[in-house]
Amino acid sequence: MANDNPFAFTPGVFLPNAIMHYLEFKISCKEPFREILIAELAEIGFDSFLETDQGVDAYIEESQFERDSYQEVIDKYQVAASIVVEEGLMDKVNWNEEWEKHYDPIMVGEKVYVRASFHDAKPEFEYEILINPKMSFGTGHHATTYLMISHQLEVDHRACRVLDIGAGTGILGIMAHKLGAAHVEAFDIDEWCVENGNENFDLNGMQEIRMGKGTVREVKPQGEFEIILANINKNVLLDEMEVYASLVKKGGKLFLSGFYEHDIADIEAKANEFSFVKESQKTKDNWAALLLTKK
Repeated sequence: MANDNPFAFTPGVFLPNAIMHYLEFKISCKEPFREILIAELAEIGFDSFLETDQGVDAYIEESQFERDSYQEVIDKYQVAASIVVEEGLMDKVNWNEEWEKHYDPIMVGEKVYVRASFHDAKPEFEYEILINPKMSFGTGHHATTYLMISHQLEVDHRACRVLDIGAGTGILGIMAHKLGAAHVEAFDIDEWCVENGNENFDLNGMQEIRMGKGTVREVKPQGEFEIILANINKNVLLDEMEVYASLVKKGGKLFLSGFYEHDIADIEAKANEFSFVKESQKTKDNWAALLLTKK
């Protein structure tokens, strides 16, 4: 989900390269509020998150914690999200070790294996993607990234110009490259993502591709693209749909995700205004992804 999305921080784990005292907040909440809480807490200094079955574990360096700001966020969503919090103080921890302990490789069907550099390779998979995420969205663990890759596997990328809008870790651009795309461009609004995306491009032999910084209107990609990938959020997708239409060539494909299943009708209706027709949709854990063609 890449990071035009203000709620798109870490779907799995980001843990800083340091040993220090951290406060731990184990937050139980309704699933739709998990990413909203991550985004809100990140704005007030929380820098490490781990999604759990119950909600999210959030971490902040003790010296950076401001109780009033934290309580304001919790109070804002307390009732709607059914929030319950268990607070604790962590001893000094080697965060690198913790990160490696919690970051698991994933498989998309039987074709794609997404792993960090410290995991063993699995040559039996046709496509292997190396991702070492920092505070970037798109490790493959989140349903929207999984759905987008699933759609990509069904579309011929060979000889295509591909644009990854709100690229996060760069994972979708990497997938496009491995599927034979002739040209890949990617950008994100977040500096963390730009830095991390470029590192991940390097890990996957894509040193010639550098991630840009900004929104699609700020970056102003040039020319037409056979494929555009946008894993962002509903509001941004609706707002930028006209821009996507100006960039996708006739007969080209538009991949969209970052929204819930109940938002499909709104996204599809807006896309139809700009000559996009839905080819297929996928859903997972209440999230959705659409594949559209420009007629």
